[in-house]
Amino acid sequence: MNSESAALPQRTASRAPLLWAFLAYAAGINLGRYLWRPFLWWLVATMVFGAATACLCRRRLRSSFLAGCCVLFVIGILVIQVRPTVATRSPELAGFAQGQDVVITGHVRREGDPRSRAKNEIQQTLDIETEQITSESRQSAAPIRIRITVYSKPDAQNPDSVRLHYGDRLRFPTKLSKPRNFRNPGSFDYEGYLAGTGISLLGSTKAENVEILSGFSGSRPELWRTRICRSIVERIQRLWPGPQAALMDAMLVGDNTFVARDLLTDFQRTGTYHVLVISGLKVGILAMASFWLLRRLRVNALASSLITVLLTLSYAVLTDVGTPVWRATLMLILYLCAKVLYRSRAVLNTIAAAGLALLLVNPDALFGASF
Repeated sequence: MNSESAALPQRTASRAPLLWAFLAYAAGINLGRYLWRPFLWWLVATMVFGAATACLCRRRLRSSFLAGCCVLFVIGILVIQVRPTVATRSPELAGFAQGQDVVITGHVRREGDPRSRAKNEIQQTLDIETEQITSESRQSAAPIRIRITVYSKPDAQNPDSVRLHYGDRLRFPTKLSKPRNFRNPGSFDYEGYLAGTGISLLGSTKAENVEILSGFSGSRPELWRTRICRSIVERIQRLWPGPQAALMDAMLVGDNTFVARDLLTDFQRTGTYHVLVISGLKVGILAMASFWLLRRLRVNALASSLITVLLTLSYAVLTDVGTPVWRATLMLILYLCAKVLYRSRAVLNTIAAAGLALLLVNPDALFGASF
């Protein structure tokens, strides 16, 4: 009885090697934030553990696996300490957020939908990547991300004239400030949320002060994605009346711009707010419905899995939500690949593989709320 109970953890660990690899890498990332050592130290440690892994792989498999986890642990520390720092952390750029007037030249990296506000006013929120920031006493060409709110008056003759699009190059005056959290217990960490998207400065301006410059700055795939997403929102707004269209926008593409604040509060209080956001749940529903329908149409398993993966990837790219959707998408791909290859489908391995892939791309994702 004792021998059987002692062997059980070993069998479990052997069936989920990626779980231990993920935990080692994540632990290294977490420790790397607090334990700084010279780069050469971690490089030497990586080489030593790597050599140990290679030497032990034929003789002692468990010892080799442990040494491999140590390699990932040290790499996690190394990655989090040598990653590029956010430009806005420098004292030079932080000096622009002292309330003085600045002129920003940049291009739109993310466009928000214009929405009506009180006093016959329309506002549009944009994420700008700066090309140049100029004030009376200083100037900087370091590219940083700034969130700008543009206020304008509605134009009945040309409603689209108040909208700025992805890739537009702009020049406008504003006053920059750092985001601040409310000190109420349990309040939303707005500053941390913006920092997770690379934004640490805020500003606002009027549409008549915005000068649209010539040229386009951005990637063509992202331009196509924003156009497709915009066309979907416009089609929804034509098919449904205002309140229903706002809910459909939020549920299908994750755009809650037009949902009334009171309605958002009602969803939060009833614990059903997840219906209005794009998450792994909706990815799972899309994949399950697609795969089930294809199999009902007598499409073979390989083709059904491939089509389901393509649909899920397209949805993840279209919504551009981030970690929650991509984590679910990666888990789905791994699960379907294991199913097609007739391999055993270990849930812990699938979750760990998706988490490890996300941390390899973006180590800071470990400290996000969804992770």
